[in-house]
Amino acid sequence: MSGYYQSQRQKNLFDPQAKTLFKLSRSRLDSFLNCPRCFYLDRRLGVDQPPGFPFSLNSAVDKLLKKEFDLYRAKGEAHPLMTAAGVDAVPFRHPKLEEWRQNFQGITYPLPGTTFLVTGAIDDLWQNLAGELLVVDYKATAKEGEVNLDADWQIGYKRQVEVYQWLFRANGFKVAKTAFFVYCNGRANHEIFGGRLEFDIKLLPYEADDSWVEGALRAAYACLCAEQLPPVNSNCDFCNYRAAVERVEKTLAGPLII
Repeated sequence: MSGYYQSQRQKNLFDPQAKTLFKLSRSRLDSFLNCPRCFYLDRRLGVDQPPGFPFSLNSAVDKLLKKEFDLYRAKGEAHPLMTAAGVDAVPFRHPKLEEWRQNFQGITYPLPGTTFLVTGAIDDLWQNLAGELLVVDYKATAKEGEVNLDADWQIGYKRQVEVYQWLFRANGFKVAKTAFFVYCNGRANHEIFGGRLEFDIKLLPYEADDSWVEGALRAAYACLCAEQLPPVNSNCDFCNYRAAVERVEKTLAGPLII
């Protein structure tokens, strides 16, 4: 990670004058919703927030769940978790499924009237008896008690599946209102580790509403087309950190030595 901020990024920057399509991922739309200023600094000026560390364990759980659901997809049968939860659906089969799952590829849609190519990489799709697609996302955690979707910070999870729903509807698919989270909760109550981590797995339905997505995308587009940096966001930790550093630097008698 050393040297990450030696210079501004020169690639993958939004140019309001460009005629070519500009990829905007689901996660970058979430970045705009969290802080337009940080979003503009990243996509327009090439200064991103510090990178997070990869959650390798979560990625392993995702990979194994995909393999497991794919076994039932190949047979055209519901996974036992779906049956136990009373979900009348089967894993959806489609020649583009693997493409839709790939980061930096996913399912795409060019937003009319803009140069945005909106993208999103899904975890899974199921199909119910009415022929509607159910957007499915895998989550992994380790917490005491039952998993749920009640925490304020989980708004990002909800937005995630809503963007996926919007993308599939925009591509002409019939999509159910209900999305599902396959939530894996690691057990920490065993006496010994023994080289095994076991999970309780729960299907959490979520009645999604993607009506906000297009408006948010157009607001993000207008943000990037503007020639002025959005104001500091007092609710953004990164904005507050930068502002605090600037205040400290102004109080120094001499130049800051790092």
